[in-house]
Amino acid sequence: MAIQTLDKEVVIIGSGPAGLTAAIYSARANLKPMLIDAPVDAHKQTAPGGQLMITTDVENYPGFAEGVQGPDLMVEFRKQAERFGTDFLEEWITEVDLSERPFILRTENYIINAQTLIIATGASAKWLGIPGEAKVPDGFGGHGVSACATCDGPLPAFRNKTLVVVGGGDTAMEESTFLTRYAAKVYVVHRRDKLRASKIMQEKAFRNEKIEFIWNTAVEEIVGNGEHGVTGVRLRDLKTNEERLLSCAGFFVAIGHKPNTDLFRGQLDMDEIGYLKTSGHSTATNIPGVFASGDVQDSIYRQAVTAAGTGCMAALDAERFLDHLPVAMPSGEEVTMEGEHVTKDHRAIIEPDGSMIPNQLDEVLAQEE
Repeated sequence: MAIQTLDKEVVIIGSGPAGLTAAIYSARANLKPMLIDAPVDAHKQTAPGGQLMITTDVENYPGFAEGVQGPDLMVEFRKQAERFGTDFLEEWITEVDLSERPFILRTENYIINAQTLIIATGASAKWLGIPGEAKVPDGFGGHGVSACATCDGPLPAFRNKTLVVVGGGDTAMEESTFLTRYAAKVYVVHRRDKLRASKIMQEKAFRNEKIEFIWNTAVEEIVGNGEHGVTGVRLRDLKTNEERLLSCAGFFVAIGHKPNTDLFRGQLDMDEIGYLKTSGHSTATNIPGVFASGDVQDSIYRQAVTAAGTGCMAALDAERFLDHLPVAMPSGEEVTMEGEHVTKDHRAIIEPDGSMIPNQLDEVLAQEE
């Protein structure tokens, strides 16, 4: 197949709640967006629709009083985006050049020129890589194994049951404490004899009577069956090498998340973990015309509803940029599509050629006089 070149005003990378919401908004604005999503890959646990494709019951997304299955929710998102004219392309992106507009994205079969780019590639939970952890039917992922206590902890399957959390950082302490609202008992399994979590998070967990710590221990395997899902975990004491089976009804991995941003390293500003930095007043990155939404720029909330909200913001920011209106940048300046920079204090506009003109009425009048 010959390489095809496509020219698009708006290109969206990622098909989770953020990407599809961005597609809905930009398509309704008649911007004819193209959404590029990752192909199905069992090893990488990727599929069009993002992380909700490996989630079962979603009870905290507004509008679904009885809850909704994660994959079903994403099907509805996609139908809505398709209804307004979003083009979909299922390809792995191999290279991105953001040095100038149009931005260039390369896949095995296409070169895509994008006037604006919305990055919604999300973040992936870090997994242990142990037997039983994979998605059903290869393991118990979605049937007792989870990487999001906030999403899955309140489900009936975990209420008044014994649960296991693995991890020793703030995420593990926060998730363990949250789970005690519903569980009868929460075991925290950690490979060391002390936690990495902040002092305040440690003390909160230590004071909770429902939480018990299992130190110097590794989880070797998650066990269960097709009917009941997870029934226990096989643990190994790292000092004595002894193994034992701990009965439980759920297993929560809380060893952190990795934002899917490797493709943009060296081009976009990121924090030390890899989350994209955006403006506090928009979804703009450090490159004008490139916007980020969802878990790829949110290390705090990581919820479907917040991702959808920033997807809406990114689409509106892209539309504003294409309409030659200023968009707030992380630097505090505002930048237009033509390259005009509105200074942080809004007192001046710097033209692409470097010349400066006042942006305050009194200064403009004084200059004219």
